[in-house]
Amino acid sequence: MYDFVTVPPRRHTNSIKWNVQDTELPMWIADMEFETAPEIKAALQTKVAAGIFGYEKVPAELFTTVAAWNQRQHHFSCPPEWMLFATGVMPAIAAIIRRLTNPGDNIVLQPPVYNMFFNAVESNGRHILANNLIYDAHDLSYAIDFADLEKKLADPQTTMMLLCNPHNPIGKLWSRDELIRIVTLCRDNSVTLISDEIHRDLVLADHDYVSIDSLPADLIQHTIATVSPSKTFNLAGLHAAIVTIPNPALRAIVAHGLAVDWLGEPNLVVIPGTIAAYSEGDAWLAALKAHLRNNVVFAQDYLAQRLPQIKFAVPEASYLLWLDCTAVTSNSARLNDFLREKTGLVLAAGTDYGAAGRHFLRMNIACPQTMLADGLARLATGIQEYQE
Repeated sequence: MYDFVTVPPRRHTNSIKWNVQDTELPMWIADMEFETAPEIKAALQTKVAAGIFGYEKVPAELFTTVAAWNQRQHHFSCPPEWMLFATGVMPAIAAIIRRLTNPGDNIVLQPPVYNMFFNAVESNGRHILANNLIYDAHDLSYAIDFADLEKKLADPQTTMMLLCNPHNPIGKLWSRDELIRIVTLCRDNSVTLISDEIHRDLVLADHDYVSIDSLPADLIQHTIATVSPSKTFNLAGLHAAIVTIPNPALRAIVAHGLAVDWLGEPNLVVIPGTIAAYSEGDAWLAALKAHLRNNVVFAQDYLAQRLPQIKFAVPEASYLLWLDCTAVTSNSARLNDFLREKTGLVLAAGTDYGAAGRHFLRMNIACPQTMLADGLARLATGIQEYQE
């Protein structure tokens, strides 16, 4: 019913991802090589066909639709009145940093973590405190260093923590117990917690993710969650995000900050596109996740047979592989440059996600399997030729 086989022609289309040489294959930035759900396309076409492109407002229907999606897909209740609209997760996080913290404050991150977190903190004049995740090379797994986290949250200069759940780039789903420990530590130290949950709908494991918003109410009066249809439905260009804040006083402060930065004004297509995604996108998403699971298995088998020195833990969520290249390099940026020069394969260097990623590469496998096979073949060719 849905097409995850056809390779869409995206070269020379103003795509950031495909702004590469004609012989290069980009598998780095997190958007997908699939057309979005036809139900979303139909909603956008209907809106454009009206031919009037005036100012738009955010209707209550947007928030009730998101609330219904949360209940249907993730089995928790999030009242619509907790929600605010913003024109993107990272613009919202940057605005919240400016509104709730002061220049020079510490903000805790958990590297290796989404590279734009670093940019949002540092470009706003705040300091990064790294609570590095603990890596087990034998199990290819990560864990939180809670002793270190407790120490860094207790620092009087620490006023905020950015959490990634599901975690990008490692694909980890934090458990309910882990989340309760995190929110409790933040609450006890008067630290605002922002949970970026943008990859939440792309769970590939046999258990769902746990949202911050599903935890007991007394634990989440200092928390903010951000979600978006962008990763789920390949809609990054629509610029949509939902910010959920249980505490009404905190919500009012954030709402003012978003308004001051002009981040609450919807464009022509974002409202119909988001409503269509969250009201009609269930079947398309189920088919997408089945394809992504098959791609993970394909990559596992390929590497085991042809490139056993490169390993990865099966992601519990998202379409990103966190490739452990320890057996090949101690400098993933250098390896990444070599792969691009020699094979045309464009990946993301693990060092983009902090120093803890120096042995890793990130690979986007949200593509038809023919493209994935091409990418893996280029990877194998490059690794075989690479020397430190």
